[in-house]
Amino acid sequence: MFAPRSTPWPLVALFTAGYLAPYLLPTVVGRLDSGLPLSPTQAGAVGSALLLSSASAGFLLASRVDRIGARALARFGLALALFGYGGAALAHAVPAVVLGVLLGGFGSGTATAVAATRIAAQPDPHRVTTVGLLGVSALAGAVYLTVPHLGAGHGQPLAAIALTALAVWPLTSRLPSGAAPQPQASRAASRVPHRRPGLVLAACMLCWSLAQNSLWGVSGRIGLTQAQLTEATVGAVFAVALGAGLLGVTGAGALGPRLGRALPIGGGTVLIAACIAVSASATDLATFATGEIAWNTLYPIVLSYVIGLAASLDSRGRWAVLVGSASSLGTAAGPLAGSVLSAQAGFPAMGAVLAVGLLVIAVPLTAVALGRRSPATVEIVEITEVVEVVEIPLDSVEAAPAAPERLTPAT
Repeated sequence: MFAPRSTPWPLVALFTAGYLAPYLLPTVVGRLDSGLPLSPTQAGAVGSALLLSSASAGFLLASRVDRIGARALARFGLALALFGYGGAALAHAVPAVVLGVLLGGFGSGTATAVAATRIAAQPDPHRVTTVGLLGVSALAGAVYLTVPHLGAGHGQPLAAIALTALAVWPLTSRLPSGAAPQPQASRAASRVPHRRPGLVLAACMLCWSLAQNSLWGVSGRIGLTQAQLTEATVGAVFAVALGAGLLGVTGAGALGPRLGRALPIGGGTVLIAACIAVSASATDLATFATGEIAWNTLYPIVLSYVIGLAASLDSRGRWAVLVGSASSLGTAAGPLAGSVLSAQAGFPAMGAVLAVGLLVIAVPLTAVALGRRSPATVEIVEITEVVEVVEIPLDSVEAAPAAPERLTPAT
């Protein structure tokens, strides 16, 4: 399914490095709460600041990756992630930790922007995305299994993200260097296509990610306080859940476009809403594990199809980056929103509110997915738009010599 020769592994690695911070959000927020003089709400706010910084990088760089150059921009993002998260892991003063987290978040967003732009230009962006989600799920699962055994403190999960950026750095040598040349016709047709469905998709993904990460940001506290589990047990549940996500993404990669995009996106969102309600109301290990495992199985499946849908809106990857950044913006608000909702109304009520919100946004998400044409049709339309911009003077047409008659073979 994932042929080694055809899979762009540098992009997969860059995707993994960029997405690792959101995947480790529960343990990052939980460790900030327990390892620093911060309240749960303040720790959630720091997590939101990390993801907000990541989202801002995507919005700033959505249309600049080709102009700056993929290799240089990827290395810049990985360097920020290394020094930002690494510095935050070693620091003990709250302002220094927050500054490092902000720098690291911008680095993660930069790496994600480069990866999303280059993946959108691949012949099968959905397949590459599923491989990237497999990588980040496996790595995050390993971190969740390892961190509880490394002692207390806020630094371990942040150090894991920094070391991942360091490990990915050598692979950037296989990315294109320098700015990509832009033909004259492309400059004339530089407007982002399919604006209405793109804006609807971006707005929906902001709300979709907000709901997901409102729960994800407080899942650790649900397990520890409401379900009365130990940190090691909660970490094991998260690792199993991310392992189930690996199976889900593998299945999505095997199915590919056979089910279309509307059913996985719309139907998957409805099922995720039910999982969130179950997980938020958990008071024992069985219910907590059931909700988290089912939810993490479905989440990357739906996300892979959404990223593929965004990539189909623009072959240059601009909608993929913008939709991803809108998703990061919702992700950024998630920990703080989840902390405030749970503090005011309790975890079960928070889960019910989030589930209803997901059911509402499932409708426009499905509508956008139903309105998309096949990738081949989209490419033909975009090529036609570019060709129409090219102007051919009449003089050159009149002066051109007549084409020789085509010789037909004798019968």
